[in-house]
Amino acid sequence: MLTRRILLGNVALVSVVAGLSLNGPAAEANSSFAVTHTDAEWRKLLTTGQYSVLREGETEQPFTSPLLDEHRKGKFACAGCNRDLFASATKFDSGTGWPSFWAPLDGAAVGITADTSFGMVRKAVHCSRCGGHLGHVFNDGPKPTGLRYCLNGIALQFHPASGT
Repeated sequence: MLTRRILLGNVALVSVVAGLSLNGPAAEANSSFAVTHTDAEWRKLLTTGQYSVLREGETEQPFTSPLLDEHRKGKFACAGCNRDLFASATKFDSGTGWPSFWAPLDGAAVGITADTSFGMVRKAVHCSRCGGHLGHVFNDGPKPTGLRYCLNGIALQFHPASGT
């Protein structure tokens, strides 16, 4: 027999999950971003791999990004619109095979949406300027934030600091 607490808890959980936006093209269609292009324009601007990740929410294979081994001082920007997103000072080796950071440059650099793919709810990370899918954020990162922004390297561009 269901107790009132269990019933209300389940109703609340279903309501929250149903109300969360999805990752990828559906989220982009329902949001407005400063940089927008038609699908055809995005396909011309991006490589096939970048398009798959940034516009379709795919994930690159682990340990394939040259940015995984990028250790110079600088900033990591969105490959779709060139907005600076993460500083090299917040990059760390998570051992996952994807570039990982413990914080974005500022609170406005990225947005978070719910990704309900694969039968679970994860926090998808997207560029706040163009809506491009970057990766996911998890609560198992290092101090000071405890966060791990696990990003697709193909969705990023590295801009070295001057003099490096």
